[in-house]
Amino acid sequence: MAQDHIRYDILAQDALRGVIRKVLTEVGATGRLPGDHHFFITFLTGAPGVRISQHLKSKYPEQMTIVIQHQFWDLKVTESLFEIGLSFSDVPEKLVIPFNAVRGFYDPSVNFELEFDVPLADDEEITSGEITAYPVPAEGAEEQATAAKDGEEKKPGSVVSLDAFRKKQ
Repeated sequence: MAQDHIRYDILAQDALRGVIRKVLTEVGATGRLPGDHHFFITFLTGAPGVRISQHLKSKYPEQMTIVIQHQFWDLKVTESLFEIGLSFSDVPEKLVIPFNAVRGFYDPSVNFELEFDVPLADDEEITSGEITAYPVPAEGAEEQATAAKDGEEKKPGSVVSLDAFRKKQ
């Protein structure tokens, strides 16, 4: 097979991250999400440029999933990252997340999902017993995110896998 000097795999990932960037930019401009849209964003907590509190880092040492739905503030988006304020157990937190640290983006209101192959620092896969944050319905909810249980499933949706674009070795 010929060597891919153009690196289409990287170009495709950058283009798909541009979808996330555009959506978050529009939400940041209006300060709210349109209709029933809400987002689950999974990212590597140890990736370069990620800034989260030490409390969250110790609770989620490899990756976590945040939910952007009813309670968020100060959403700022740049070309390379986004900043957002979220509440975890009634504790306000500011998170800074580079787009290159994002492993997944899911909007369950329309079953749209993007997945990215972002290797961990030690290049190991995450075990299925990981703890991630998921939403609590806003009505009477005390916090934006809570720990998910093993085996929780998402609704089936459109998954864009980048494996077809990867260089085979």
